[in-house]
Amino acid sequence: MTSIDTGHFRAALLEERQRVEHALATLRAEHPGSLDDEVEAVAATNDNHPAETATATLGREIDYTLGDNAEQVISEIDGALKRIDDGTYGTCTNCADEIPQARLEANPWASLCIDCKRKAEGG
Repeated sequence: MTSIDTGHFRAALLEERQRVEHALATLRAEHPGSLDDEVEAVAATNDNHPAETATATLGREIDYTLGDNAEQVISEIDGALKRIDDGTYGTCTNCADEIPQARLEANPWASLCIDCKRKAEGG
């Protein structure tokens, strides 16, 4: 197995975690209420138009999707940090083959080698 500079990847993972947490906090700060609250606020205006309600709904759905994705990335980053601590970082959690350095550079929280990732995605 190739020696992996876990210090380099730990720093990259912590930096990415901080960036994602900041983006998530910003997203939540910009939209503190629920989707129902926002739709009610738009609907309550006198010059309400159905397209405005649809726009508000679509915007919030996109925000929820981005928020869910950010939380998933944080979870995956935490998993990668745990694998560094466990000494299993850079090893596919499915087949136990080495994850190539280039894949880890592109996606430091990768837990699967390319072949297992493709199989998991049905491709």
